[in-house]
Amino acid sequence: MQPPPHRLAKPDDPPLAPCGHMWVFAYGSLIWRPGFDHAGQHRAFLRGYHRRFCLWSHRYRGTPERPGLVLGLDRGGACHGIVFRVPGQHAAAVLRYLDDRELPDGAEQVYHRRLVPVRLVDSPGRVVPAIAYVANRACRLYAPALTPEHAAQVIAQGVGQMGANRDYLLNTLEHLTGMGVRDAGLARIAALLPRVRGAA
Repeated sequence: MQPPPHRLAKPDDPPLAPCGHMWVFAYGSLIWRPGFDHAGQHRAFLRGYHRRFCLWSHRYRGTPERPGLVLGLDRGGACHGIVFRVPGQHAAAVLRYLDDRELPDGAEQVYHRRLVPVRLVDSPGRVVPAIAYVANRACRLYAPALTPEHAAQVIAQGVGQMGANRDYLLNTLEHLTGMGVRDAGLARIAALLPRVRGAA
């Protein structure tokens, strides 16, 4: 039985594994745009959560007037992703960066930072404690029951500070495919996106 996830202390007290490193689990844009230095990465598998477009975005991939959607780890199922290994001496700085990115001051908290057990796919039997940003179900921006059709409609028109919502989806899907991971939910939404005018 997997141990339960835990809330974490402030960034100045990063959770280091017995090996002396901090591990960070990536399931969305962190896969293709981590934004921090790391000493290595591995394919990883997390039980108890799945990747889903379940959070409205009024900033990064949309606006209050025309929201977009971003991915969160939601309860149930399992998720394939990447886990990054961060040397202990850089862990506090990386954790501050991640909190600023995922839990920015003054913005509604759409994620909870957790420590979760992830299995390294390339090292059978090895499980490491990793930082993960889990969807905050109590947040008003939590979107619990969007159909693929509705999600595709929203993603097709969302644009925010970090660019088009469509690109966020397609970049994530492309990198998952490159890892040999098929995410049927994301693939279904991508297939429902309207074609871009002028595209071949």
